[in-house]
Amino acid sequence: MKPGKLIDTHCHLFMKPLCGDIDGVLKRAAAKGISAIIVPAVEIDSWKRVAELSENPAVYPALGLHPWCADEKLDTGMLGKLLVETGSVAVGEIGLDFKIDKPDRIIQVSVFRVQLDLAAELGLPVILHCRGAFDEMLSILSEKKYKGHITGVVHAFTRGVHLAERFLDLGFYLAFGGAVTRPRAKRARRSAAAIPLFRILLETDAPSIGMDGIKPERMEPKHVARISETLALLRGISFKEVTEQTASNVRELFGIET
Repeated sequence: MKPGKLIDTHCHLFMKPLCGDIDGVLKRAAAKGISAIIVPAVEIDSWKRVAELSENPAVYPALGLHPWCADEKLDTGMLGKLLVETGSVAVGEIGLDFKIDKPDRIIQVSVFRVQLDLAAELGLPVILHCRGAFDEMLSILSEKKYKGHITGVVHAFTRGVHLAERFLDLGFYLAFGGAVTRPRAKRARRSAAAIPLFRILLETDAPSIGMDGIKPERMEPKHVARISETLALLRGISFKEVTEQTASNVRELFGIET
């Protein structure tokens, strides 16, 4: 991994408005020092689009079924085949979201477990989405069949240090995005400043989450540079240190060399 390279570990390039200007998005990202972008799928229909985008050498695919789409008919055999064929760096975006009523919790948990099993079988990390279900998710990840056998990242982490430590204890990384640029996001900023830098990743979650002064639909991978700058300020260290260590973290977790 070349030093000084930034990686957006979570960006949905296949979504509007990003998908309407892929070349422009990638050029603007490269100009800001972003050398790689991980693109997690959401619904089954997005798997093909993610695979096509990954033909660009700066784009790395992750395939999985988001908890919002857990009621779609998941063919784990097909998912496993595509994960291998596309050279996916993770199973994702998967997880639990108990802030929504449908799909119901039983379906979400079942689909989550199936995809964890697949990740363990293929030796791939997972990209986790979690809202309103942290205790349930941690309980599952702590089970004997998963603890020590599954690793990955909790994306868009905005919670407190205590919860962060519970995931760290299981070997997971935490990804911070635009929330840390907001002065009022005190809990997220405290966590970003406190947890070990060697367990932190950077992301935009574009075009789903914005940052201070920028609406979600205006977010692009290029904004990882500002997120990295903010993290450096919060921790009282250099931008270079944040950039180099988070790039090393990406290499360790996803095996990406840029």
